[in-house]
Amino acid sequence: QGQLVESGGGLVQAGGSLRLACKASRMILSTFTGSTMGWYRQGLGNKRELVAAIGPGRTTNYVDSVKGRFTISKDNTKKTIYLQMNSLKPEDTDVYFCYADSLGERYWGQGIQVTVAS
Repeated sequence: QGQLVESGGGLVQAGGSLRLACKASRMILSTFTGSTMGWYRQGLGNKRELVAAIGPGRTTNYVDSVKGRFTISKDNTKKTIYLQMNSLKPEDTDVYFCYADSLGERYWGQGIQVTVAS
């Protein structure tokens, strides 16, 4: 029910862009549209930090450090959320994890590495 598959990470120079995708392949559409989903990030030895989230009504919220640079969006037909990351900085380097809150459960993706070189 909750499998989340992330893609789109990699290595980019500072100032560049990446787009992460998270597909909820096993989630039925009605569950997907009713879920809150988003992205956390976690570096080695650091606490997991909420980066961005999007609710069922497409309301969004962002951590202050990414406001104006990152945009989260949702495509219900593809059961996929995206995180467009622009003006990337070395401090954005982390493992990014997709999550979904659905029917009282939280599901996690496997994590994907984003590395921003200075």
